[in-house]
Amino acid sequence: MSGEKSFAVVLRGMRQRTRLTMEELAEASGVSVRAIGDMERGRSRVPQRRTVVALAEGLGLADEEREVLLTAARAARTTRAVAGTGTAVPPRSVGDFTGRDRELARLREAADRSGTGEATVTVVSGPPGCGKTTLVLKAAAELVERFPDGCFVVDLNGVEGPVDSVEALLKLLKALGVSDRRLARADAQGRAGLLRALLGERRCLVVLDNARDEAQVRPLLPAGGRSLVLVTSRRPLTGLEDVDRLALSEMAQEEAVELLRRILGKERTDAETDAVVRVAELCGRLPLALRVAGNWLTVRSGWSIDHQVRRLADEERRLEALTAGDVRVEAAFELSYRQLTGQAARMLRLLSLVPGPDMTPAHGAALTSTGVFEAEGVFEELVEAGLLQATFTGRYQLHDLLRLFARGRLSREETPAEREEADDRLRTWLLETAVVAGRWYKPEYGAPPPSWHGLVPLESAEQARAWLQDEAPAWLAALRSAADRGEHARVVDVAYAMEWFCDLWVFWGHWPEVFRLSSQSAAALGDPYLRAFHLNCYSWALNSCERRSREAIARADEALENARRAQDVTQQASALVHAASAHWRLGEFQAVADRSLASVDLSESTGNYEVWPQAMRLYGLALRLLGRAEEALTQHKRIIAFLDAPECPVSGHVADVFRARATQAIGLDCAALGRWREAVDHHRSAQAQSHRIGLLHAEVEQLLRLGEALIELGETEEARSRLRQALAFGDAADSEDLKAARKLLDALPAG
Repeated sequence: MSGEKSFAVVLRGMRQRTRLTMEELAEASGVSVRAIGDMERGRSRVPQRRTVVALAEGLGLADEEREVLLTAARAARTTRAVAGTGTAVPPRSVGDFTGRDRELARLREAADRSGTGEATVTVVSGPPGCGKTTLVLKAAAELVERFPDGCFVVDLNGVEGPVDSVEALLKLLKALGVSDRRLARADAQGRAGLLRALLGERRCLVVLDNARDEAQVRPLLPAGGRSLVLVTSRRPLTGLEDVDRLALSEMAQEEAVELLRRILGKERTDAETDAVVRVAELCGRLPLALRVAGNWLTVRSGWSIDHQVRRLADEERRLEALTAGDVRVEAAFELSYRQLTGQAARMLRLLSLVPGPDMTPAHGAALTSTGVFEAEGVFEELVEAGLLQATFTGRYQLHDLLRLFARGRLSREETPAEREEADDRLRTWLLETAVVAGRWYKPEYGAPPPSWHGLVPLESAEQARAWLQDEAPAWLAALRSAADRGEHARVVDVAYAMEWFCDLWVFWGHWPEVFRLSSQSAAALGDPYLRAFHLNCYSWALNSCERRSREAIARADEALENARRAQDVTQQASALVHAASAHWRLGEFQAVADRSLASVDLSESTGNYEVWPQAMRLYGLALRLLGRAEEALTQHKRIIAFLDAPECPVSGHVADVFRARATQAIGLDCAALGRWREAVDHHRSAQAQSHRIGLLHAEVEQLLRLGEALIELGETEEARSRLRQALAFGDAADSEDLKAARKLLDALPAG
């Protein structure tokens, strides 16, 4: 130990200063003469703390000298580490270590369990650069006092030139004090047994860093005792049994920002807080990348942090920018990439084409023209290599920086034609599946035809809805790409399939874009019917999703012109309904009555009733708001009678939506007439219907109206419950409905 006296020297010096012989010290402390002699000669392992305390008492040391002896013993224990080269080094810990509180707590718990006599092995795994070694060495430095028989660190160098397990075994046994003569007498199996025995009888902390696979570490693991073994690996080492596993990924955003603050200093980061946050985001919150970016800024002290942001913002050069001296983020990825099979390496490259934040094996199957089962096996190889993360939801994530790495390899190792073919396969699958899923909610389609065999199950409307919502980022990106490529027929097919599904997910946030793209594609195709249909959908999205009601009226009027040119009554009636709905949001109730009544008359005169229930409901709403609630109630009851008729032309999901909306309208009419009990009954029924079909935004509105009616009846406890139920919907609800529910709830007396 440079600059410090060893425990042997300190002990011998203190004994000599007190003029005690070894025999006298042995008698005074209760420690054997032989043990004292071995300690003073440095031939034995450092004693446990209680032995050192006994020696201090036998020597009659004052508090200051006693602490010197204890400190020398601690230092001796913490330096008993084994590097890959066989030299002794202390467990290093990064001084500006940040965050990872939950993970450190897990490792402390592992240490606690080992103290009860249960040998504990914890595998810390994760992608390259996520800070596995840093975390484990931080924990080792913190926990070393709990392991009086030593802390040993072995770099297994598993990614590049892995250390043979026989070599690692020898290094550990030598560090534990086993003589060369004894080692020479034992074969590999005997040495493994000897290591297990030593770790079983002693309390040691062993760090096996950077393990390649299970076979490399299995001979180094104890079978019992009170030792703790921490293994780091890019792979989860799923073949090991009876081990704890701790999966590491990128840091939380606040942790990433704090790490940059510690590297750069408070004054500098406080001057550019937004830029610091952006650097953390561009580094994907990966500790290695954060440290490289931070080190660059410490070396280039004249740079602003925003300058680093500009360097990292260029995706094509971001990995190149994340290089500091001999530390390259890309090199860390490259080491794992080179270990992949050819099939897995190609899958990783192609996954960079997936536009969403996560993916499933079906994406991989579409990209590679293979089956889902085969693709799943390749995904698991990537997970094992630490290059793909499996989530608890059954989906997989590719870290942002790994995506850039994979994209770079794709450009270098695949021809432009191969890249285009894979991209086309993925886009085609996403959009064709979106069409089949969306059609579940269109009355003229429903379930997929028996001839359809997709990569994902769409055997029910619920499965279709789940797929459309889970894969929304991907199929939306594919739709944008198709529009950019001029694939107009494909764009209008997808949007056409969403006609009724979109009403189940009103506040997704992208319906105006979907129907704007489809309106533009319909215009490019020059078909007046298609233009009318998609302009009507666009009008709905502008009004219902973004409250751009004047624009919605303009698009509805444009749709009406095209529908007349196409001589399509349904789209003409729809255009009048969408215009009426926009007028209603603007509070122009006479215009609502005029437009909706025109739609009703058109439907009845032509015998085309597809849109009639919507038009009649809006007409009734206008009548009520114009002070004619009895007439409104009559019109709304006509809708229920229409839907109840045996030969009703509207059926399935669409009929269910019309019924729930009409039932709600009747409840509002009853409320306007002061018939509160009837209003409660109808609102309760409407809410139950909406809940059954998944019409979430309507359900929130119905809970609000139910709460209002219950308050009028003095039933405040149920009202409170219903209003709280409405607030629980959060982003799935109209913000205005949420505000109204909150206001009513706050006005209720405390209860």
